[in-house]
Amino acid sequence: MARHEGVRAALLAFQRRFAQEGAVLDGRDIGTVVLPEATVKIFLTASPRARAERRWRERGSVEPLDAVEAAIRARDTQDAARAIAPLRPAPDAVVIDTSDLDADAVFARALALIEARTKAPAAPQGAAEKERKRAEDA
Repeated sequence: MARHEGVRAALLAFQRRFAQEGAVLDGRDIGTVVLPEATVKIFLTASPRARAERRWRERGSVEPLDAVEAAIRARDTQDAARAIAPLRPAPDAVVIDTSDLDADAVFARALALIEARTKAPAAPQGAAEKERKRAEDA
């Protein structure tokens, strides 16, 4: 969507209004364009290979894994080079590399970050504490 300037402009005001109600937004330009003043910005990333393996499993191994990875690399290159809302983390975003993490670990890290930045519990008691302990032990 971001590469279509007219569509992007039409959606921008809607996304900002939606976020004012209190929301978690996900997208390649949320922290840099849509909500550059957000309290918490998390930029999730993973190696192209890890992302390809995940997509390959989700799709039931229909196309060759190398083709899936090549498509991911091509999209990343295109998105990073576009003039409108290029793919990049916001300067104040926390980058979490999910290449070697499962969904529960990513969730726990995000919750711990939200709690730290907002000084408010964002998770059932214990989830963020477990992640903090894991991070300290690493």
